Amino acid sequence: MCPRPEPDRLTPEQAHRRSSHGDAVLLDVRETDEWNAGHVPGAVHLPLSRLATGAALPPAAGDGPVVAICRSGRRSRQAAELLAERGVDATDVVGGMVAWSRAGLPVAPPGRGGAGG
Repeated sequence: MCPRPEPDRLTPEQAHRRSSHGDAVLLDVRETDEWNAGHVPGAVHLPLSRLATGAALPPAAGDGPVVAICRSGRRSRQAAELLAERGVDATDVVGGMVAWSRAGLPVAPPGRGGAGG
């Protein structure tokens, strides 16, 4: 069972529905080695370390809402705040990939590509 999200945060199930239906882009803000170890299929990758230094969102993120995800939820929360300061409609996944995996949601095996950054 996932912890209840704060009002502007999403559970893994809510994030999966939004990203699966095209209502938002899932942005994985973990470092490249973490991404390569397994990530959500269809997610866009941009490490928080690059986002924090001013890197633009990858074109695959589009102009719509963004849902950030990391390993446990701390970095994705920071990413959502940084993106909101830039005027992006952004939120994040409470519990991150740990909660995503525990919920039984899809994870691409290591070495599978996604939308890069």
